Amino acid sequence: MSQHYSKEEILGSTPRTGFFGHPKGLSTLFFTEFWERFSYYGMKAILAYYIYYSVAKGGFGLDQGLALQIVSMYGALIYMSGIIGGWIADRITGTRHALFFGGVLIMLGHILLSLPNNFTLLLIALLFLIIGTGLLKPNISSTVGLLYDKNDPRLDAAFTIFYMSVNLGALLSPLVVGWAQANLGFHLGFAIAAVGMFFGLLTYLITNKKNLGLAGLEVPDPLTKAERFKMMIIVSLVIIVGVVLCFILSIFNQLTLASFANLVTILGVFLPLFYFGKLILSKKTKDYERKRVLAYFPLFIASVAFWMIQEQGSTVLAQFADTKTQLNLAKITGGFIDFHIPPAWFQSLNPLFIVLLAPVFSMLWVKLGRYNPPTVLKFAIGVILAGISYLIMVIPLSAETSLINPFWLVASFLIVTLGELCISPIGLSTTTKLAPEAFTAQMMSIWFLSNAMAQGINTQMVHVYTVISSNEYFLYSGVIAIAIGILLIFTTPFIKNLMQGVK
Repeated sequence: MSQHYSKEEILGSTPRTGFFGHPKGLSTLFFTEFWERFSYYGMKAILAYYIYYSVAKGGFGLDQGLALQIVSMYGALIYMSGIIGGWIADRITGTRHALFFGGVLIMLGHILLSLPNNFTLLLIALLFLIIGTGLLKPNISSTVGLLYDKNDPRLDAAFTIFYMSVNLGALLSPLVVGWAQANLGFHLGFAIAAVGMFFGLLTYLITNKKNLGLAGLEVPDPLTKAERFKMMIIVSLVIIVGVVLCFILSIFNQLTLASFANLVTILGVFLPLFYFGKLILSKKTKDYERKRVLAYFPLFIASVAFWMIQEQGSTVLAQFADTKTQLNLAKITGGFIDFHIPPAWFQSLNPLFIVLLAPVFSMLWVKLGRYNPPTVLKFAIGVILAGISYLIMVIPLSAETSLINPFWLVASFLIVTLGELCISPIGLSTTTKLAPEAFTAQMMSIWFLSNAMAQGINTQMVHVYTVISSNEYFLYSGVIAIAIGILLIFTTPFIKNLMQGVK
């Protein structure tokens, strides 16, 4: 049975200052998250290359379409596992234990990748990373909130500082890991990611007791004996059904990565729709709250359309950077700069632009005052910008050159990041505003599942990319995203009416 602590006891157990005027515990969580994101984004920047590069180049030599599918599946399952990780912390372990065990699994996953291995070991490593990230990612953010009183004016600033650790990790790791992979091989690249997570765990182990005190040690809603028994039965049934299904598929020679990709796509679409149905049909949802959930649905679809393009930065655009982009700067600069750009470096562009532009956008919304666009319009702008980021890729592809200038890719990443700054921060606050009182946590789960749904659909889309011409793929994807954005603009009055006073 978990010990219960009052908010006063938790706050009294932590040093209240010591990190830029914030509780010292924020520094523990900042550096743990920095190293976790460093390992995650560094590894993801080279994962597709590792799968499709030839054996002579240190990879597995698999089909490019399959490689991009695996990266998309990995991304979708990461977001789905976060829902389970949050539940485990709430009902079984508390956030502190969940995030620590998650960090250990992440480190083990990277260690497995850094060893000269076979394909089965690669899939086991990815499984470790999926479970580990699911345990760590949602729970480290929750622990930040536990360090502050709800009315503490420093809370918003705390999350801003915390998210800076995410972007710094995402910015630096593709540069370091990408260079190591290009010059010294894949296994050293993965080893650097493993060392990064080790530093994160070491920081946590040395400072957590002193800096975090009692925060995150209690289990908020522990399972009763009856619930625990019921849970064991459900988990056992899921495992049995899974084993039987695998056995049947293997008999018919259908136990393939392609059929697993189909399963991930179905799950990615089904889970959020199941949650929506649950919220709308529940007796705990009041009539005006039901209208707000219905208003949230088109925003959710717009978010899915946006993340489908944004998340293809580590699949479609990663492959494009590697195979269709002129990476030899000597050829672009007429021999003035003799340097070969590691293709993984393009993965640093999105976090770089976020670090530079996020403060500009937050000031812009304030400066606009009463001209500040409503939420629906911001979502529409975000999706339209994502569409434009793909449409501009058609321009260099229409020329006769075999390899395009890298500045087109930079422009594409910049435009999609502008779209992200219209959707991502606004999406989080809109989700909390439109959530029914009884389902605030589950509504947040739906928001994160928009990314899981996007990457679940991408599992099929990235395969399409390797079948049709790049020109057609960018054109059709861009036009569809822009059409969704325009449709959202036209339905703005109807959606605003359903939002019942929420802006």
